[in-house]
Amino acid sequence: MRGATIMKNPSSSQSVLFSTAETAVSGQPEITKTPISSGVIGMLIFMVTEAMFFAGLISAYMVIRAGIEEWPPWGQPRLPVVATAFNTLVLLASGFIMSHSRTCFKKYEFALGRRWLGVSILLGTFFLVCQGYEWLQLLKFGFTLSSSVYGGLFYLLIGAHGFHVMAALAILIYLWFQMKFSENPVTPEGIFPFQILWYFVVCVWPILYVLVYLS
Repeated sequence: MRGATIMKNPSSSQSVLFSTAETAVSGQPEITKTPISSGVIGMLIFMVTEAMFFAGLISAYMVIRAGIEEWPPWGQPRLPVVATAFNTLVLLASGFIMSHSRTCFKKYEFALGRRWLGVSILLGTFFLVCQGYEWLQLLKFGFTLSSSVYGGLFYLLIGAHGFHVMAALAILIYLWFQMKFSENPVTPEGIFPFQILWYFVVCVWPILYVLVYLS
């Protein structure tokens, strides 16, 4: 509601109307939306620390590898490059579908967004299960943490990523159920920070795949 003030010009009989920018005080306080939520800011800070963590692991891997003449060492089983390449595509597809889910949420298509979120979670679970199966096969061939430096670095790098995938999936599955079956369902904005976390684990994996499996 805008108020108006009429002022008389002393040198003229004409009246000049000035519109004031006063806003009427309503019964409820005005709510201002911040451009970035505190949850997103917190997640971004967490991701910076995790990026430094993976950068440290990758640096250690490259330094140790540079000091060994034969890599992978003789007598160690070769990693399943083709099967893991397919698994990499599955994880990347999960990331793209997660992004599509976010787009649906922004268009207020909540049911569709939740459905695509579920598909992304399923693909991420498939990736994690396949990685676990790969580990079991490698263990059968004697490829363990203590078998060689190669094995120790492999399980350190890939295991750290697998732990992050598992933790992110557990949170996303919980929130997926909360969106529909809870008395106080989580909002799309509430789930967005954890979608960002999923983007992070998806983007880290191709780097690890090229570094560990292909080089």
